[in-house]
Order: sequence, then structure tokens, then C-alpha cells
Amino acid sequence: METVSLSRTFEASPETIRALVTDVGPFIEACGFDTVSVAEPMVHIENRVGLLSVELDLELVDEPGAVLAYEQREGIFETMTTRYELDEEPTTLTATTDFALDISLVGELLDATVIKRQRRKELSAQFDYLTDVTADRP
Repeated sequence: METVSLSRTFEASPETIRALVTDVGPFIEACGFDTVSVAEPMVHIENRVGLLSVELDLELVDEPGAVLAYEQREGIFETMTTRYELDEEPTTLTATTDFALDISLVGELLDATVIKRQRRKELSAQFDYLTDVTADRP
């Protein structure tokens, strides 16, 4: 199992960050995926990573302590889960993705290093979105 984790502290209130994270469509779109469609509890994403076109079907799940969590139901991973946890003092959001690649599906086109780099980029884009949207909010 591989893990990617990223945290950022925000000037906005915990309630503001929680509301933005749980507005699933815009929050997941902020990753920069090519396509995002939401029909809760399911989320479908498509994205090009290098030469590979990646499609994932994700299911929103309840996880104790998480503001938002989802698991892959269909896609290139053997398993993949992402959870977002919010600390309130100071307002800090931590995103953690755990994954195992399904080698039979991705072969040599992707490895864990490429996935980790891509996922950090996606999570950073989400945090940038939160920073931008909350710039004028308490």
C-alpha cells in the first residue's frame, strides 16, 4: 500500500472549509481532472496522466473523523481511498490517499512514483482552490 498525504492551514473558519469540502462537485473539480460528474454517492472522474487515460468510479463513504471520504469502486487501482480531516485550531485540512496499483491494468505505464507525484499535484490544486475561494471570507 502506498500513501500520499498533504496538509495546509487556512485563514478561514473550520465551518467555511467544511462547507467547501463537502460541496463535492466543485471541490473534486478543483483537482484539475478532465471530467468530473457527481450523482451522490457516486463520483466519476476522467483524467489523462502521461500517455494513459484514467477513469475512476468513486463512492462517497462515511468515515469517522473525516469531513469527506471516498473509495474507488472501478478503475486502475486494486484499492484506493482518500479522506479529508479537519483540525480546527488552527484550521488545518489534511488529505490522505492510500492506494495499491492493479499492475495487470496499468502495466509499466504507471508506477507508484508517478501516481504519488500526480496525486500531490491534484491535492495541492484543491488546497489552492480553498485558499482562493476563502480569500475574502472569515
